[in-house]
Amino acid sequence: MYHHIRRIPGMVIALVASAILVACTGGSPLSLPGSPSSLYVPDLLDRPQEFNGKDITVSGAYLNRYGREVLALGVSTLDNGLDAQPLGEPIWLEGFPQEATAELHRPGDAVYGFVRVKGRFETGGPFGAENAYRHRIVVASAEPIERVRRQEYRIDNRPPGEGKVSLFDLVADPARYNGQTVTTQGYYFWNSLIYVLAEGVSTEEDGSSPQPIGKMIWMEGFPPSVSGELNLGPNNSFVWGRVEVTGLFQGGGNFGKDGAYPAQLLLDPNNPGSARPLDPKR
Repeated sequence: MYHHIRRIPGMVIALVASAILVACTGGSPLSLPGSPSSLYVPDLLDRPQEFNGKDITVSGAYLNRYGREVLALGVSTLDNGLDAQPLGEPIWLEGFPQEATAELHRPGDAVYGFVRVKGRFETGGPFGAENAYRHRIVVASAEPIERVRRQEYRIDNRPPGEGKVSLFDLVADPARYNGQTVTTQGYYFWNSLIYVLAEGVSTEEDGSSPQPIGKMIWMEGFPPSVSGELNLGPNNSFVWGRVEVTGLFQGGGNFGKDGAYPAQLLLDPNNPGSARPLDPKR
């Protein structure tokens, strides 16, 4: 997988002195409302002493990962939206309002997006986690510059057919089906970190950054040949789609990533008949 770079408008303005644009890898330039008096992250990094101790308004790339909130020039991610990393030297943020993050990118391991921040800028440090930051902004208010719209796809909570078990029943009473071979339906989701059968999947409007939603169980052994019939991310960075699967159900344990799943379904990866796509690719 490769890193995509999402650059913030400040770099375009500070370095080229052109119109206010947001340049995103794989997308078209996006018009950005703003005030001529607004600052951009490069302004603060280039002239920190000039703004030290002052109340400022600045636009940049917000990133929250592992509870660390920073403002940066931009963000780079893998093709599946994971592993978000700040570009350039990040600025530590204190008191960033969480309501301002509601419509930003949420690939699963981080939250990021373009924002406008008002607050007191300070330089000299050390600031933040592990005293690793030279600059910080004590945030008074913030607003998103981009608003990410998401679309949800879900299965209905009803029996999938004779001889089959509902995913909702498997989740509600895993002990009842423990050790049995079952056939059920749901949304398969894979992104190299998570392998689940879920109630649904949520994606951004362009189909990027899919995430499983609702009830879910861990699932292993999905036939690779069937994955190609589902929705694939760039460089096969993710797979998702509505499927019917048959496998050995195990409940009552701690399964999957971080032991976070109370049940799992084991498929035969060498048997394409253990999984069947139910929808065409989107």
